[in-house]
Amino acid sequence: GSGISGNLAAAGIGTETDGSILCPASMCGLVGIKPTVGLVSRRGIIPISSTQDTAGPMCRTVADAAIVLSAITGTDLLDPATAASAGKAADYTRSLDANGLAGARLGVVRKFFGWHPEVERQMQSVLELLRQLGAVLVDPVEIPHVKDYDNGEYEIMLYEFKHGLNAYLAGLREIPGGGTPRSLAELIAWNRQHAQTEMPWFGQEIFEQAEAKGPLTEEAYGKVLETNLRLSRGEGIDAALTGQRLDGLVCPTMGPAYLTDWLNGDHFGGSATSPCAVAGYPHVTVPAGQVQGLPWGLSFMGTAWSEARLIRFAHAFEQASQARRPPRFLATVGYSA
Repeated sequence: GSGISGNLAAAGIGTETDGSILCPASMCGLVGIKPTVGLVSRRGIIPISSTQDTAGPMCRTVADAAIVLSAITGTDLLDPATAASAGKAADYTRSLDANGLAGARLGVVRKFFGWHPEVERQMQSVLELLRQLGAVLVDPVEIPHVKDYDNGEYEIMLYEFKHGLNAYLAGLREIPGGGTPRSLAELIAWNRQHAQTEMPWFGQEIFEQAEAKGPLTEEAYGKVLETNLRLSRGEGIDAALTGQRLDGLVCPTMGPAYLTDWLNGDHFGGSATSPCAVAGYPHVTVPAGQVQGLPWGLSFMGTAWSEARLIRFAHAFEQASQARRPPRFLATVGYSA
């Protein structure tokens, strides 16, 4: 994200399970698009969760992100999830309409406010700008069951990580000299044998938890997957949208970019990424402001295959707000906006 923001490349492609496109985009002053799962092939990407994994653009402008997304969509026989996207991909540059917010009904998700007091203050100006651009704001709107699938999300990830990583490792070419791990179990064993160099600062607890899971045919996995998809989709995001006849949902993506503390770790205060991640639905973040020079992003969320609509909203906001500021390569954070 920082490389793209700093003009070291024209565009980037991130991979997300829950937040790994949207969070760095928000923190680096970028546009990030987390597409509907299945719109973009995951072939070649090291897997975490087949239910949630996707690739998507990270770019300096909505126009650039629309160009990249248009180029990377399509069905792929080696990624069965893409079969559902047949006929749904589009030329997303056609959504670049500066008047794209006129008449849009947007639900303001107050659940994802409160990350930082200055973001809270700036968000009021953002909402007023959306109204000036013609959006009809329904405020507040609640996404049902937002916290009801957190534990299930992790459980699904453990099952799917084991299954996906085993398939990925089995398909790798042998490294010259041999010894290439061909399964999660072999990878765990290799790490233990080389613990002094591979794990001086952390362990492999998630690997070990995933290895303890059974196959995807287990009843426990099927039950939690069905529950999470139902709560996050039909009884979650879709319920919020249809209940108020909304075109999308809006909120801060997260707080301002946080500083790394080498002693205590990152100061992550939370984000709005989980509902669309668990549902496999699209989510777009666009630069919205800064706090002491640290960027934060505005989120537009929607139902499956609504990328074109969300891109239209994000582009209209971007063109009116001109909120993005390029990085200044300071030695440390400056205390001026």
